Amino acid sequence: MQIDAIKTHKITSSDQSVFKILDKYLTEFEERNILCITSKIVSICEGRITPVDGSNKDELVKEESEYFLPKEENKYGFHLTITQNLLIPAAGIDESNGNGYYILWPENPQDSANKIREYLVKRFDIRYAGAIITDSKTTPLRWGTTGVAIAYSGFSPLNDYIGKPDLFDREMRVTQSNIMDGLAAGAVAIMGEGQEQTPLAVIKDIPNVNFRDTNPADEEVSSLKIDLDTDVYSSILKRAPWKKGKK
Repeated sequence: MQIDAIKTHKITSSDQSVFKILDKYLTEFEERNILCITSKIVSICEGRITPVDGSNKDELVKEESEYFLPKEENKYGFHLTITQNLLIPAAGIDESNGNGYYILWPENPQDSANKIREYLVKRFDIRYAGAIITDSKTTPLRWGTTGVAIAYSGFSPLNDYIGKPDLFDREMRVTQSNIMDGLAAGAVAIMGEGQEQTPLAVIKDIPNVNFRDTNPADEEVSSLKIDLDTDVYSSILKRAPWKKGKK
């Protein structure tokens, strides 16, 4: 597998079309490649930003999250949230690389990912193309951030091993390999988090990916989510003093 990051100009509020950015910097794209694009530049181009001056981040977090923990619940002073079924700080709201703006997540990241896949197929005259919108998350009991997919299109997000034999013919009962998040983590590691100025990455020569020539059905996207009652970590998550967000 090969991941190539793509350098761009500094994306700011003056940029209003993610497709113009792709027209300028994505010069080639082959069959069965996957484009990873940071949620920040999608959000900036969609106008999902608000000036830091005059904004109340606490209120923004409540507006953007499904559930949130009061920031007093941790020593670092930020809200931990459940947003679009991801456990993520501050509902994904960030001001790094924002040039004086808070950057929110795209309003409908799945729709954005679908449109990017359709653009790739049409522009490069190919059948199979993948798109992933990425962000970064923390992991409990580990320092550092890793990439995560907040939306995908053009391939199966999971490889299901349930009911299949392992190396010694023992039937596997629970294993599903999360392809979309694994690829997002690899791409974000290459794109970087600071001044690299590489918010795009193309993944090539990818094993174990089942490409599709359609956008994912709503049922498939919904099936990726686990509710609090059935999650393997429910005994921990449900003990937290969650407050209901407005999303």
